[in-house]
Amino acid sequence: MTSFLRLFDFSQKVNYKNEVLAGLTVAMTMMPESLSFAILAGFPPLVGLYAAFIMGLVTSILGGRPGLVSGGAGATVVVLIALMKSHGLDYVFAAVALAGVVQIAIGVFKLGKFIRLVPQPVMYGFVNGLAVIIFMAQLQQFKTVVNGHEVWLSGTPLYIMGGLVALTIAIILILPRITKAVPPSLVAIIVVFVLVLCFGIHAKTVKDIAAVSGGFPPFHIPSVPFTLDTLKVVFPYSLIMAGVGLTEGLLTLSLVDEMTATRGNSNRECVAQGTANILNGFFFGMGGCPMIAQTMVNLSAGARARLAGIIASLTILSIILFGAPIIERVPMAALTGVMIMVAIGTFEWVSLRIINKMPKQDVFVGMLVALITIWLHNLALAVLIGVVISALVFAWESAKRIRARKYLDDGGVKHYEIYGPLFFGSVTAFNEKFDVNGDPEEVIIDFKESRVADMSAIEALNKLTERYHKAGKKLHLRHLSADCRQLLKNADEVIDVNIMEDPGYHVATERIS
Repeated sequence: MTSFLRLFDFSQKVNYKNEVLAGLTVAMTMMPESLSFAILAGFPPLVGLYAAFIMGLVTSILGGRPGLVSGGAGATVVVLIALMKSHGLDYVFAAVALAGVVQIAIGVFKLGKFIRLVPQPVMYGFVNGLAVIIFMAQLQQFKTVVNGHEVWLSGTPLYIMGGLVALTIAIILILPRITKAVPPSLVAIIVVFVLVLCFGIHAKTVKDIAAVSGGFPPFHIPSVPFTLDTLKVVFPYSLIMAGVGLTEGLLTLSLVDEMTATRGNSNRECVAQGTANILNGFFFGMGGCPMIAQTMVNLSAGARARLAGIIASLTILSIILFGAPIIERVPMAALTGVMIMVAIGTFEWVSLRIINKMPKQDVFVGMLVALITIWLHNLALAVLIGVVISALVFAWESAKRIRARKYLDDGGVKHYEIYGPLFFGSVTAFNEKFDVNGDPEEVIIDFKESRVADMSAIEALNKLTERYHKAGKKLHLRHLSADCRQLLKNADEVIDVNIMEDPGYHVATERIS
């Protein structure tokens, strides 16, 4: 029993009131978003709600950390739109299930840890870009369809929509100053709902997006040929969906870690996402991943355990089965106001305050990631580009740090004490440090404050050795760390030098775990 409670984090002290109320609030904000994404992709509306239920339930129970909320996210759905148009819904379900298999494999082989390699400027850009996307998506509710064309609201409908959104935001801002006993977002939704209902105000409701009534998610084996040709069609979409889902999910996990001063398990989260997506593929769901907006709603409502996510998913299922007539009457203005506040809360305002203190290259990377996120709505691509640019900037800066201290000892031996890493970016500057023709008969290169990092460095040493050999002079290497010596020993055919080891010298290496 103790191990069971530890698995679901119920052995810790849980504020059940906060968890239940947070779960209800999350369900209210997740439903219209999942419906909108499903309709955008051309799926039946219930496919989005089934995904919200399955993703939320499975990842809340099995996921890498409490407080993280998953559902039918737009980031992963966008990947599948082209497949839906070209091959239909069954191929989408097959792709979702296969993406789940890929995600489980990443978790099993413990590759989720590499999210730690994402630099802070990339995190800032990712979060800020996502905040802008969340905010811009809410502007869609200020439009209506006239004669088959979308137009902005005007006149009375605009005043009603704007007034209800403003009321929602005001309640969310003011209520915490009065009491923190209930989530302000849930109170705002209820107040606006009652106000519209009692006064008969004509406002856009959830039903105007799509009907939400239905049955339990049906078991359905995707009707696709089990052939190599099918795999060729499906696998690219599955791979991209798995990558996008894990990128957004693990970045959200890292953000929650930072906000709550706790640490989640990235590999466990990968397995949980994969399991949920496999079930989506066989139970009529469009798949998904952790949703940063709903996660922020959950945390701001005071949830810190897994119970809130379970409550949210069960609430969505209950609404599908029994509560659709009520939920379909919830004004979209209330949900829009909540999501606008989520966008404001998601934005890393501290990044603006410290922008003049950050290195210029970090500012550039952060802004670029944000712009790509906003422009392409491709979170994985934005993060990948940000990481690559950050790595290149780091390599360039490290390449400029190579230094050499030169002196002659009493025996007439020339010493070169190298400072900084020797790798592909610094080999040119490294070679320029040596005066082969002007050096004495014996030369020692001391790497006590340096490190031979890659094959480009080994090749540089090989060429340097050849130059000294042709000049009839001896070259020695000293104070090489164990991993550097291993690199040289593995390249005996490439380089042949006298390695003078210091048995008392050790280099500590840090491994990512």
